[in-house]
Amino acid sequence: MGAPSAYGIWASPGNPYSNYTMSDATQFRVSASGSADIKNHEISLGFEFEQRSDSYFAVGPFGLWTLARSLTNYHILERDLSNPIIYRDYNGIFLDTIDYPRIYDATSQSRFDIELRKSLGLEVDGTEWIDIDSYDPETFDLSWFSPDELFNQGSSYVAYYGYDYKGDKLNYKPTFDDFFNKTNDEGYIERPIAPFEPNYIAGYIQDKFAFKDLIFNIGVRVDRYDANQMVLKDQYSLHETYTVGDNDDRGLIANTDHPSNIPDNAVVYVNDLDSPTAINGYRVGSVWYDATVTEIENPSLIASANGIAPYLLNPDEELNTSAFEDYKPQIVVMPRISFSFPISDEALFFAHYDILSKRPSYAARLNPLDYLFIRQNSGDLLNNPNLKTEKTIDYELGFQQKLGNTSALKLSAFYREMRDMQQAIAVNGAYPIDYYTYGNIDFGTVKGFGVTYDLRRTGNVTMSASYTLQFANGTGSSFESGAAIVKSDKPNLRTTIPLDFDQRNNFAITVDYRYGGKVSVTPYNGPKIAGKSILANTGVNFVINAGSGSPYTKRNRPSAGTVVGSLNGSRKPWRTSINMRLDRDIKVKLADKKDDGTKEKYGYLNVYLEISNLLNTKNVINVYEYTGNPDDDGFLNFADYQSTIATQNNEEAYRNYYAMYINSPYNYSLPRTIRLGVQFSF
Repeated sequence: MGAPSAYGIWASPGNPYSNYTMSDATQFRVSASGSADIKNHEISLGFEFEQRSDSYFAVGPFGLWTLARSLTNYHILERDLSNPIIYRDYNGIFLDTIDYPRIYDATSQSRFDIELRKSLGLEVDGTEWIDIDSYDPETFDLSWFSPDELFNQGSSYVAYYGYDYKGDKLNYKPTFDDFFNKTNDEGYIERPIAPFEPNYIAGYIQDKFAFKDLIFNIGVRVDRYDANQMVLKDQYSLHETYTVGDNDDRGLIANTDHPSNIPDNAVVYVNDLDSPTAINGYRVGSVWYDATVTEIENPSLIASANGIAPYLLNPDEELNTSAFEDYKPQIVVMPRISFSFPISDEALFFAHYDILSKRPSYAARLNPLDYLFIRQNSGDLLNNPNLKTEKTIDYELGFQQKLGNTSALKLSAFYREMRDMQQAIAVNGAYPIDYYTYGNIDFGTVKGFGVTYDLRRTGNVTMSASYTLQFANGTGSSFESGAAIVKSDKPNLRTTIPLDFDQRNNFAITVDYRYGGKVSVTPYNGPKIAGKSILANTGVNFVINAGSGSPYTKRNRPSAGTVVGSLNGSRKPWRTSINMRLDRDIKVKLADKKDDGTKEKYGYLNVYLEISNLLNTKNVINVYEYTGNPDDDGFLNFADYQSTIATQNNEEAYRNYYAMYINSPYNYSLPRTIRLGVQFSF
């Protein structure tokens, strides 16, 4: 075990690291694109194919010691009370000690114990007691455990896919059935898990053409995503179920007068799992009905005396592949249309509409352990290998006006709709137990207005300035923002709130001041010393960003507090940053002109000084929900915790350590950063 931490806050020096991981990720990608001009049509098209293969292995060595202790000698804990061993002295006098021999129980002997005894040269069926802690760690081998022993009834000490349970890379691709049935020579199930190998195919075609004064850009893109793995046929059951349209051996479905409005694909729920005699209700997708086909919110209303009871094809079968099917590839057709037309010689109207898709990016891999130990881990958020693609629909209307020969003003309004976003959900009424996972249930909208002013090179100055006003609302900002709600035994409530990235106001200004010279082939108008153009091809660039604070949820105490006001109803401070880049271009001669007519060759050297966060502004990125401050969560001054603080070994030291811990550098933007560099191109 590791050394005790300082007040449970800081790890002690030399604390061992109880984790070992390996990973291997490969990607094969092919893409092609092309274009052609056919009369007044500019055609472009392309495709891409991507195949990933992700493998991973992790083990917790601290836990292995605990597991080894519990598995060693477990089969010889019982004593043979019918054969006592009485200890006597040399004269045959009883010495007050009676011992009983250990009983060898082969059925409860672990594989680890068997392999350990073989390694130590002991009889496998012997009853010698082994002191596991008396041996050096190098004595043991991970392969001595069986996979199921390492899984530890759901509290697993290993995690893997693409590797075997010993950490060796698989040289074959196991099937999903192999996880349940493939055994080694000793009869132990090997539990192989295939690597995660999703594939992605996309193709697009686009046509840009002009019709009178209108310029159109019309295209379509088709994405196909295949998770390439097995998924549950029905997320509400880990075993196959009867539906209204099936014929069951008992004749219960056929002999029941079902309401006429219940579809054939409705799952049947009965009054007893093993010996059903009546139908209690139905389910179509995630909508529940009682026996009269009245929609109900709570599936427990149709549960049997022993819990929810779907009508199972085989109530006695163990978990296997029968309740799973191949992932159905997601095909998304995404039209894209944009057009513009001049209102006058100096004004332009434009608009566009497009659809974007995003592949599942989190908790989308099939993890068979989630289902194998679903009873033990039902309180955890389980992976969902059947996640769909997320979609974004984007609209924009705009107007651009020429203000002068080198400047223009653009006004635009936009609306973005996000659908099928990933969020934590509760699968209530599932068999054999309710559980939590992820689903494509969230949605959101972003709407706003933008103003942009552009100034092309005028003298020495180029400038761009923009302001954006936006409102971003949705049902969830992250994959697990709704986890607390679903775990509170409430329905999957969804109400729109400001999203975490809802920055209402944003200003962005870019200013570039630059002198010309031979490299840029523009006249030099800067200062000279002794006839030398000392600032030729030299310039300075400033990027200024300022934005209002993003939202957070205010709470009434430092920990486990209730919401004050509304979710994401409070705002963090404004943020401002100024970045500067000073650079100079230098023309470098690489080769002279040759007699054979070969021209001189030149390279270009760019020497730059780049300063991020020029004013070293301490921008606040994150705050604590009780205080709204980045450096104080309110714990040290909260009345309820003063007695706890006072009982620490050293109250002053504790307060000091805690204050340092809370004032995290991740709550602020990066400080001033200076880079001096050179870029060379030829």
